[in-house]
Amino acid sequence: MEVETHCFDNQKGAVLFHNHEFIRVNNPRGNCISWSHLGLRSPNLGPFFVQFGSVNPLLTGPFEFEMDPEVLLEKEVQRSKSLIQFMADERLVPYPEEEIKRKNVLLKLKQIVMKWVKGVAYEHQLPKNRIKAASATILTFGSYGLGVHTAESDIDAVCIAPYFATLAEDFFIGLHNILASRPEVTEIHCIKDAKVPLMKFKFDGIAIDLPFAQLKVISVPEDVDLFNPFFLRNIDETSWKSLSGIRANKSILRLVPNIELFQSLLRCVKLWAKRRGVYGHLLGYFGGVHLAVLAAFVCQRHPNASLSALMSIFFKTFAFWPWPTPVFLNGRVVPTVFPTDVRFLMPIQLPCSPNQFCHCNITRSTFYRIKGELVRGHAIIEDILRPNFSWSSLFDPFPHAKTYALFVKIRLSSSDHDSLGQWTGWVKSRFRSLLVKLEDLLGFCDPNSKEYLDIDVAQPNVVFYWGLQPIRRDYIDIDCIDEEFMKNIGSGYQGPPGGMKVSVVKASQLPKASPSPKSTPCRTGGGNKGAKAHWRILRKIPQPENHLSRDFAGILAKNDNAEYPIAGCEAPNVNSPLLQTVV
Repeated sequence: MEVETHCFDNQKGAVLFHNHEFIRVNNPRGNCISWSHLGLRSPNLGPFFVQFGSVNPLLTGPFEFEMDPEVLLEKEVQRSKSLIQFMADERLVPYPEEEIKRKNVLLKLKQIVMKWVKGVAYEHQLPKNRIKAASATILTFGSYGLGVHTAESDIDAVCIAPYFATLAEDFFIGLHNILASRPEVTEIHCIKDAKVPLMKFKFDGIAIDLPFAQLKVISVPEDVDLFNPFFLRNIDETSWKSLSGIRANKSILRLVPNIELFQSLLRCVKLWAKRRGVYGHLLGYFGGVHLAVLAAFVCQRHPNASLSALMSIFFKTFAFWPWPTPVFLNGRVVPTVFPTDVRFLMPIQLPCSPNQFCHCNITRSTFYRIKGELVRGHAIIEDILRPNFSWSSLFDPFPHAKTYALFVKIRLSSSDHDSLGQWTGWVKSRFRSLLVKLEDLLGFCDPNSKEYLDIDVAQPNVVFYWGLQPIRRDYIDIDCIDEEFMKNIGSGYQGPPGGMKVSVVKASQLPKASPSPKSTPCRTGGGNKGAKAHWRILRKIPQPENHLSRDFAGILAKNDNAEYPIAGCEAPNVNSPLLQTVV
């Protein structure tokens, strides 16, 4: 790991600015200070020498002189304060009344679940003493469980029930019907064939994702310890997957040295990923657990760093991380089995299991997009102490419409809004296979998570626009992908499938208005009304072996705004070492 150290001398001793952390050293005996004296492990650097009390201290070692340490410390504090103010302006921390509402919703949901499980025990004709003892609980995970949710965030929670409650009948039918009958619950639907089956609904206007887990016990304590082997014995694979999010959250919070700093860092990193278009697990980008582990990794290794320093270290660390070397947290067992699947281009270990890695949908295209954004972030923050530095530049929204000349338009439709929600959830869970097909055909595709509404279509619908790399052919036949993907998603879907239309449009045909920050459908027109793109592919486009990495690193988008680079860096130099590190 690269070590960045600066040394400042004064009458009382020395001050070192080592990897963004200030270390004060009193005047020791003699002029030689070893790394062990400072409690630092820095191989291959050896001891260094400081001549105390001199105007120009004599230094031997890999050091550079900077401004006065007190001034530097003050500027570092100011940058952290400005970042905290930026977080407040962006409303990354919910108001107290919003927190109270969420807690009340969870309390009501727990009460409903407790009443439900008693009824299930009675229906299964269990003895009276077991009916009396029967209990279930609700535990949260995800952003809410980590304490980094925003006012718009949904709540990820798990319904943890005893051995006699079943997923298919008691949860998806019994509890579903109870919830659907309540006036506070709206937009409820089941996603039974997902990797982690769950119910989705809104409770008093707050979106909730609720998977199910069954423990082989009669009574589930409210604060059940999911690291206790007693509760985890003989559980099925679906329940294990449902509980992994809770276990990961608790492991992370136990391992970070300062929870509040970790939460602030993670809030900022998540906002960056969302604004720059590299957030969305189903679309091949970072999910919440991926960013949580990466943020915890930085916090563990720099326990004394300020918030602004942690942000700088985050981008410096992962912009140049030697992927696919896995990331894992200190205090966990080093993995003995490393993933070899093509999906694990950026392997990140789940902190609750030594040989289990975060589920990953990252593809070649999304990998290079993520790398490009990390490099851009590092380039912006690298000179964080310059007078005119502004955090807002780091969080500027990614200019999809100015970056790509062509887009894949994916329109999903259904007969009503409830069935559209189920259909959209099902199709999004299979988006990776569509993304891989587009990569095989066109070399690169950037899936944008924002959702739009096509007002020219009478049925309820949702539209996605995915950016395409400039191609050198006049015809794209997207029908073959449309038909093949429709067959893929049509099999296994319970209920009548909705409609789907995949087409290719020009940047000029995109909706003029931007979607809301919540990525909810936006009532905008479809660009030039009545305009249709006529693109046909007659055969698969041949691509050279190094096509993606070569073009992605330096080629600019061939559209009306050619100054925007594919990688997302502002005004790049195509020969820049920063861009060359992407490949």
